Amino acid sequence: MLLVLVAAFVGSFGAVFLKSGAGRLHRELASLLFNWRLALGIALYVLSSFFFVLGVRQGELTILYPMVSLGYVWTLLWSRLFFREAVTRNKFLGIAMVLAGIVLLSLGNR
Repeated sequence: MLLVLVAAFVGSFGAVFLKSGAGRLHRELASLLFNWRLALGIALYVLSSFFFVLGVRQGELTILYPMVSLGYVWTLLWSRLFFREAVTRNKFLGIAMVLAGIVLLSLGNR
């Protein structure tokens, strides 16, 4: 379970670096090839996938896979912190629903 939580956390940083790198893209191919932010975002997604695979190897997929959605919670926080994106009421409600769903799924395992 811990590895899946780490995967969600690392993946959320991958999204941050993908957005940061995408903001620096231009029409030239060089802006894609030499964009370290974009490369780091991709690398973090690969690392996140590695942690996820290790985590689900011995766990129950129906419980662990929804935990990946915790990455949305982290991404909301990072978006606010790094990009000054607004946290609206609807975003907050969506995150609350994600968390409620994870709790309900984990209770269904008992």
